[in-house]
Amino acid sequence: MAADACIVGCGEARYTRHAPAGTNTAAVLADAAWLALESAGIDAGAVDGLAVSSFSLGPDHAIDLAWRLGVHLRWLMEDTNGGASAINMLQHAGRAVQAGDATTVLVLAGDHLPAAAFRTLVEEYNRATRDHLAPLPFGGPNSLFAMLTQRHARAYGLGRSDYAALVIAQRQWAAHNPGAVYREPLTLEEYLAAPIVSDPLCIYDCVPVVTGGDAIVVRARDHLSGSRRPPVLVRALRLTFNPDDQQGDGLRTGLSVLAGELWAEAGAGPRDMDVTMVYDDYPAMALVQLTDLGYLGERELRGFIADELASRRLPVNTSGGQLSAGQAGAAGGLHGVVEAVRQLRGEAGGRQVPGARRALVAGYGMVVYRYGACAGAAVLERAR
Repeated sequence: MAADACIVGCGEARYTRHAPAGTNTAAVLADAAWLALESAGIDAGAVDGLAVSSFSLGPDHAIDLAWRLGVHLRWLMEDTNGGASAINMLQHAGRAVQAGDATTVLVLAGDHLPAAAFRTLVEEYNRATRDHLAPLPFGGPNSLFAMLTQRHARAYGLGRSDYAALVIAQRQWAAHNPGAVYREPLTLEEYLAAPIVSDPLCIYDCVPVVTGGDAIVVRARDHLSGSRRPPVLVRALRLTFNPDDQQGDGLRTGLSVLAGELWAEAGAGPRDMDVTMVYDDYPAMALVQLTDLGYLGERELRGFIADELASRRLPVNTSGGQLSAGQAGAAGGLHGVVEAVRQLRGEAGGRQVPGARRALVAGYGMVVYRYGACAGAAVLERAR
């Protein structure tokens, strides 16, 4: 994607583990939208494009939300691709402003999923889940990814302490994020003593479901007059949607297929990234994505975890990631984009990575039967 597509604002409706009575998804998305527009210094009247991803907005759709927001559109998108939705919407929004189909696109993602609604979502996620897994009963995604984690641990010679290193490092980042649901320190001893949800996953390995929403504002570079903060350029972006991955072992995502083209378009590589955001629904999947994107080089995974992640020398998921900040349903992928934009604009407070200029954001998700079938990644860069 040419770098004339820019992110000029971002916002996040505060993540809440137990939302107050009366909370609804449309209001959460609206809160995120107003924060993003305020961040961009843009009035809602300038918005002529809208992209929305949500599991719980129904029975409303994107056009209903547009009416509730009071925006008049000439470009509209509704995305259903879970953890990959943010990168997918960013690509379409970027193309829209490049083509002149819209000048200002508001990209939104978020959910309010009370316990009963979340249970329904898990059991009726798609036909394969409803007809073949739910009747077992299969224990939801925790059980599926517990089996994948067992396979990952055997393949790379990892133990629970290795996965703990990523979780603990992200909790250390979260301590400086006032929007993270869990910010208190976490020790290795506490991790190892935590209740097992589905062997080998403990409670700290499974994303906490929260209510919340995220938003970004996308504009073409030639519509930036009056912007109050430096824009963030979309330097490169790639996506892949491949349901055939269900036949593999789950230890390789579509990111491995698109990584070469992504880095070539960006004119940079993994070691040129100042911050990295990968979709962390489970620790093993964060490690799989980093592997697929070439972050390990020739090193073995255990050493990489100890040298780069545990030490936080490599800034990964600096918001705390979903494992500490929370997973607001379909907002999971956009959460990483918002954090990357904050880092690149120097707005990350106590967790700010000094001099951050380039960021990698990866999204992965939509379990067709056993594994995610959608993946995407983008390289973002602060405009000079």
